[in-house]
Amino acid sequence: MKKRPTITDVAQAAGVSLMTVSRVVNDKPGVGEETRQRIRQLIEVMDYRPNEIARGLATRQTATVAIVVPDITNPFFAKIACGAEAVAFEKGYHLFLLNTAESTDREIAALDSLQQKEIDGVLLCSPRLPVDDLESTISEFAAVTLFNRELANPLPNVAQININDALGAQLAVQRFVATGRRRLALIAGPATSTSGQRRIDGYRAGLKEAGLVFDPQSMEHCQPFTEGGRIAATQLLARRPKIDAMLAFNDLVAVGAMQACEDAGRRVPDDIAIIGCDDIPLAVIVRPHLSTLHIDLEAVGRLAMNKILEIIQHPDAPAHATHWIDPQLVIRDSA
Repeated sequence: MKKRPTITDVAQAAGVSLMTVSRVVNDKPGVGEETRQRIRQLIEVMDYRPNEIARGLATRQTATVAIVVPDITNPFFAKIACGAEAVAFEKGYHLFLLNTAESTDREIAALDSLQQKEIDGVLLCSPRLPVDDLESTISEFAAVTLFNRELANPLPNVAQININDALGAQLAVQRFVATGRRRLALIAGPATSTSGQRRIDGYRAGLKEAGLVFDPQSMEHCQPFTEGGRIAATQLLARRPKIDAMLAFNDLVAVGAMQACEDAGRRVPDDIAIIGCDDIPLAVIVRPHLSTLHIDLEAVGRLAMNKILEIIQHPDAPAHATHWIDPQLVIRDSA
């Protein structure tokens, strides 16, 4: 195998010290322009690439940012990761992905592992940890963007991005009521989900606005997957067979609810209207096409990564204000 050239090889070829080559590689002052150009030419000719581990030890930065998600199979998080990776690549950073599979134990293990690796920043998506544990854990990182969770105490190293899920749920209820639906139900997702709790709040506010009474028996928590939605919708239909509308925690859950309606002989939208959340690509593949609450998820990923880089570049800046994103109701065939 061909030996990879080292910084020592470049220094010997240029007839200069290792420190001189290091200054050129890291674009530092203290090297004459003629010497700098000669070393750059040798680096190109010899195909020398700096050792990133050694570079990180010297600069205290690794040019690596992690993204931690609860479910990598969910297109919601995959699209956020795509947006974040695009910015990372543009800015010369590597993105390290960890999946916690909706487990707080795996979430703790992932964050502990990242602390040991001393990465430059973390994009933490919809974490499930209790707020006290979350705050103490992320305070140890240099730069964090927290997506879809709120901290009780703002931290200077943490930027927060949240979707206005309460508004989205209200918009969905308004749509149901405007189309004559009066017996509404909510598939609320995991009980530990901040987004789920916000949607419950918005759903109840929408009912109150319409003069409807909240019925606890018309709400069901579930895992945020298609099968979770199918099971929850089946249970709701058994308890409240006259339901004529369902708001689902996300689009995967909404598809599961559609399956349950089909199994029960209930037509969508003739008998039951269904609205999902997130507007993942699946929403326009299923039949009937799914009405849903749209968020530009790749834009969220880009914003989140840019916030991390801002904190890395300006670590002494004051605490960042929370960035709120309003969803838009997209009307298709299901409602």
